[in-house]
Amino acid sequence: MTTTALAAAATLLAGAFAAATFERWLDRRRRHELAWSVALAFFTAGALSLWAGAALGWDAPTFRLFYLFGAIVNVPALALGTVYLLAGRRAGDVAAAGVALLSAFAAGVLAVAPLTGPIDPDHLPQGSDVFGPLPRVLAAVCSSVGALVVFGGAVWSAYRALRGRSGLRAAAARRLALANVVIAAGAATLSASGLLNSVADEMAAFAITLTAGVALLFAGFLLATSPPPAPAAVVSLPTAAGAAAPSPRGPVAARPRT
Repeated sequence: MTTTALAAAATLLAGAFAAATFERWLDRRRRHELAWSVALAFFTAGALSLWAGAALGWDAPTFRLFYLFGAIVNVPALALGTVYLLAGRRAGDVAAAGVALLSAFAAGVLAVAPLTGPIDPDHLPQGSDVFGPLPRVLAAVCSSVGALVVFGGAVWSAYRALRGRSGLRAAAARRLALANVVIAAGAATLSASGLLNSVADEMAAFAITLTAGVALLFAGFLLATSPPPAPAAVVSLPTAAGAAAPSPRGPVAARPRT
């Protein structure tokens, strides 16, 4: 029951963050926000599969969905948001085409890949126990390359922030660096869950790390996309009609009329 409750909480949290990020994309139409919305939707699907497996028992369709969304396509979509944010639209569009093709190929592979061993309904299987080489290679490559892009983006943002001297542009660079560091911390937390090597007694730990990792990702997204605080402006009070403007030398005493 504890694992089921944790998996349900992870699913609801990831779904809420995905909806919030997608709403931000609808308002601003920034492509990195759309990529992050897709990544959070993939994390939600992976958590939902975990929830279904913990509550109803593991079977082939549930584990295939869990493996696809929780081990293969989620991190590349996350990395795509980093590419859009730091490298611009042209590079992001090229990367988006590659991620889309890779995700479609992975979905086809997971749909038809034969199982090499039985699935215990009460245990979250290891990928090496039930899949051949190709699905496991896809999981390893997608996770490692996607994580490398995310961590590389964090390092690059930090470097740009250190180069900035002062002023609003430097402050924005520091904010972006912090956002990417938080996103990288979220990705590291998700990787620490041991997705491909989990067993039944580690499902609760995976649900906890999934919840914490998604929360860190969402916090990083908010830092990256929220506008920086406006600088303090000098407000000049309008003078009333007919009133004398204040003297630059200070207040002047009123003189009686003669």
